[in-house]
Amino acid sequence: QVQLIESGGGLVQTGDSLRLSCAASGRTFSSYNMGWFRQFPGKEREFVAAVSGSGTRTYYADSVKGRFTISRDNAKLAVYLQMNNLKPEDTAVYYCAASQIILRMVSAYDYWGQGTQVTVSS
Repeated sequence: QVQLIESGGGLVQTGDSLRLSCAASGRTFSSYNMGWFRQFPGKEREFVAAVSGSGTRTYYADSVKGRFTISRDNAKLAVYLQMNNLKPEDTAVYYCAASQIILRMVSAYDYWGQGTQVTVSS
């Protein structure tokens, strides 16, 4: 069982940066691949980024590649999403999730946080 709690969301302007954090519980945290997803109003949740359990492999959606960076600190049981050069189209609720397999599909993830709102004003 893994419990996830996101933080770090907020209201920023175009071009600003934000760092989302996801705090996890559970002694098996490093065995889980971690992902960030986002959900726009009225839309399906979509993949943003993922990192392997060791932190050595990362994956990104094309829409955020070069602007967002996912990382993790297994000693602190945390995963992060550094978001730079934010755009209004990045406005969404962001979720972190844990999975035994590393895929971009929502259905592959077993545990989810409650989400944190990111709003980028133009």
